[in-house]
Amino acid sequence: MGQCFSISFETGQSFELINTHMVTITEKAKEYMQSVSNGGYVTLGVKGGGCSGFQYTWGLSETKTNDEIVDDILILDSLAVMYVIGSKIDYVTELGGSFLTVVNPLATAQCGCGESFSV
Repeated sequence: MGQCFSISFETGQSFELINTHMVTITEKAKEYMQSVSNGGYVTLGVKGGGCSGFQYTWGLSETKTNDEIVDDILILDSLAVMYVIGSKIDYVTELGGSFLTVVNPLATAQCGCGESFSV
């Protein structure tokens, strides 16, 4: 399920590579995205900023673009792919509010609110 195994030529040992899917979207996140997109798409990008170096940017689009489309609901900015490949997007409901979150295996650090990260 999105995982890939390879064998090292030097040692002959197998090892697991990063999730090969661009991103995985949970059912809760899909339902939320469908409710806010009104038949369009949710967009995800990455820009420099935030307290950890990079920041996720969310938006809405009524039309498809040439960027990567995941599960026919999320448009993933082509420049963001290298920063979020293998990530899982979830919709979280907490006492303080509800939000989309990105669980990013490439992030080496993340701020407390989860909106910025470093690689």
